[in-house]
Amino acid sequence: VLSLCCEACKKVNFHVPSELEADTLVGRVDLKECLQSAEFISSSDANFKVLEDGSVYTTSALSLSAEKKTFTILLKDIQEQVQKKIHVSLVEEEKKTPKTRHARDTVLKRTKRRWGPIPSVMIENSLGPFPLQIQQVQSDTAQNYTIYYSASGPGIDQDPKGLFYIERETGNIFATRAVDREQYSSFQIICFATTPDGYSPEVPLVHTIRIEDDNDNAPYFTQDLFEFYVPENSRPGVVVGKVIAEDRDEPYTLHTSLKYRIVSQTPPITPAFSLHGDTGVISVLLPQLDRELVPSYTLLVEVRDMAGQPFGLCTTGTVVIKIEDTNDNAPSFKQLQYETRVEENKVSVEILRISVVDLDEPGSPGSGAVYEIIRGNDDQAFEITTDKNTNEGILCVVKGLDYETAKQRVLVIGVNNEAPYLLAPHSQQLSQSTCSVTVHVLDVDEGPVFKPCLLRLDVKECEDVGTAIGRYVAEDPETGNSEGIRYRISPGQCNWISIDDKSGEVRTVRVLDRDIGEMRRGQCNITVLAVDRNGKTGSGTIQVCIVPGNKNFPRITQTDYIMCRDRKPICLTAQDGDEAPYSAPFVYRITDRNLASMWKLTPHDDNSWYLSPKGDIPYGIYEIPVSVIDNGGKIGENTVRVNLCDCVTPTECDGRTRQLSGGNVTLGLWAILAMILGSLLLLLILITICGCCGAGVMHRQVTDDCANHNLIISNTEAPGEEVMDHNIIPLQNTCDQGGYGVKTGEQQTFEMVKGRGHTLESVKGGGHQTLGSVKEGGGQPMMDTCRYSYSEWHNFTHPRLGEKVHLCRQDEEQKHSEDYLLSYNYEGKGSLAGSVGCCSDQHEEEALDFLDQLEPKFRTLAETCIKR
Repeated sequence: VLSLCCEACKKVNFHVPSELEADTLVGRVDLKECLQSAEFISSSDANFKVLEDGSVYTTSALSLSAEKKTFTILLKDIQEQVQKKIHVSLVEEEKKTPKTRHARDTVLKRTKRRWGPIPSVMIENSLGPFPLQIQQVQSDTAQNYTIYYSASGPGIDQDPKGLFYIERETGNIFATRAVDREQYSSFQIICFATTPDGYSPEVPLVHTIRIEDDNDNAPYFTQDLFEFYVPENSRPGVVVGKVIAEDRDEPYTLHTSLKYRIVSQTPPITPAFSLHGDTGVISVLLPQLDRELVPSYTLLVEVRDMAGQPFGLCTTGTVVIKIEDTNDNAPSFKQLQYETRVEENKVSVEILRISVVDLDEPGSPGSGAVYEIIRGNDDQAFEITTDKNTNEGILCVVKGLDYETAKQRVLVIGVNNEAPYLLAPHSQQLSQSTCSVTVHVLDVDEGPVFKPCLLRLDVKECEDVGTAIGRYVAEDPETGNSEGIRYRISPGQCNWISIDDKSGEVRTVRVLDRDIGEMRRGQCNITVLAVDRNGKTGSGTIQVCIVPGNKNFPRITQTDYIMCRDRKPICLTAQDGDEAPYSAPFVYRITDRNLASMWKLTPHDDNSWYLSPKGDIPYGIYEIPVSVIDNGGKIGENTVRVNLCDCVTPTECDGRTRQLSGGNVTLGLWAILAMILGSLLLLLILITICGCCGAGVMHRQVTDDCANHNLIISNTEAPGEEVMDHNIIPLQNTCDQGGYGVKTGEQQTFEMVKGRGHTLESVKGGGHQTLGSVKEGGGQPMMDTCRYSYSEWHNFTHPRLGEKVHLCRQDEEQKHSEDYLLSYNYEGKGSLAGSVGCCSDQHEEEALDFLDQLEPKFRTLAETCIKR
């Protein structure tokens, strides 16, 4: 907690008018006399504000209701924990009685107030004498009061302290010493006019003392040395650069108005440059600047203030202008003719160096030489390059010369520069310098030469060992024939061929097969040496390329197939390891005449053919011999095994089969399963029919408790709507009068008393096929009897039940299963009404007694059923 000791410092009285306007100076209090370092200054009355210099102003217009008004100024020093108070009293000033003006009194005239004089002016570097009076401030209230004058601010009580002071009684302002304008250009001081009791009848005056500039500083250049570059042959008026000078005197006066001029030029020849007097811009003056004559110029320049008047101050500087080289000189050969010698067959040897002269700057693109062979090098046997260090042209032989062909060669060589030519105005076009070089070819004893130097031999794949594939011979360049030359293959190469040492005949030493190790790439380069009588050696290369042959038989990739009852054609595809033209297209043939009469082949594409039966051939397994002939005529024998099965999908016949039609046709797993399911379903139907039709002999009472898990007795309420769903097998043989099965000896029959329009609908095809039509071959159903044999019943139901079982397995959504097995969830307590079914006993009237016990909402339905 910060605790400050507070004590009254002093009391101050101000005499003020009774009416005070806002922002009116009331007076000034010496705060430092009370507290040297006051960090916080405040007034207890919001109508007054106190500034840091102690000046007290009104914040709003107010009137003194009483003759005296008091408030307190609070001063705080937080660091020293000191607090002081100054009590301020405002006393209404006495009103003076106006004097009666007599006739002889002088009439008062309006005069200009002297409390706000114009800014004072003091000349820079004034010589005195000091103290030097520079201004006087006076208040018009001095006529009525005793006024004391004081001032504060820079030059008085702030740095530079003691430069000015003001007389207390007169208001004269004096300077105590000379002032440098470049250091202090002006001063702003605050002047005060107060009465002896501290009252300030005037607002503090801000007075400006301006230091008038004296031309005491000479201009100076911003750089000790200016360096510029200009290309040679530049046109007049091209700007080279700009010199810059500054002056510390007052800006925008004659003291800082500068003028430039060139004092001298080195070398002292015709002036090459001009200098703009106001801007300092240097431009080209001489029409032709030639670096080869004068590489650089040195200018002595002067800058003078006072707009260049002779009495102005001046300074000189140095400007160096370097002339940049341009390619205005063409290189020229030191000699116009050269001769040199070289042995024949020498390659990559230097035979001559050629020098040139260029007046442009060495090492620049304008002097860099570029040589070219203009004529005599049609076979590109020579090459010339530039030595970057010496700028010489190096002539080399890059392809062996033949003495027997030409004993000497004459070359014409030209030279240019790396950079394009930039000529001076009105100068002539430069011409290319050329020289001739005569090359003498020296004869040497050469070794044999193979022609051609690279021989390509194509060998068919799998050729017999020792097959002659070509001949490779060399010639003696001196004689032009092959006599006395021996041939051999240098060791360490692929051992594919051999060469006869005398005749040069080439034969195979291995069976060349592209499927074996090192031969997979299909080619090999073999170096052959030829040696003449003098032991001179020449070399050549034989490139052996293995040409693909017809070595592989075409074969069918898959030979086992299953064909179902839809007899969809089988696509046979063959492969051949050979490359074109010994592979596709293939041709297929059935080699067995008997099977060719039953099966046929039709083309599909170059690699595949379709296999399909010609007619309605029996089910069974067929092994069909098929020959495939490739494009090269090579025949591959294949055996295709086809299982022609009575199935819907191939998976039904995959695995176990049964023999039919003399052992050739087998019965699939799914067919056997369908027969078993059909038999079980048939047995279930027989038991159900017997149970329904035998209701008069055997009566079974079903309790309500069994309704949750069993078929219960139900009463027929009304005829139902016809359900038209193709996914349901409509077993419409509802037993009107009952049915029964009779087994006599080995023959089991099933007897049905058929009602009107009762048929067994076929699932497949959507047509209505009756059991009677199956028996009579598609005729009308028999209406008098209902006795069929078991085999007739089995032949009718078995294929349809099997197909429905297959559809149940194929359908992912199990839609067809709704025709067979339906699952019901437990729905609650059994109903008193029992169950409604097709085999309910309709003769029991007492079965309707439960209708009397139904809830009210079912009584209307019960009454309707009783009436019917």
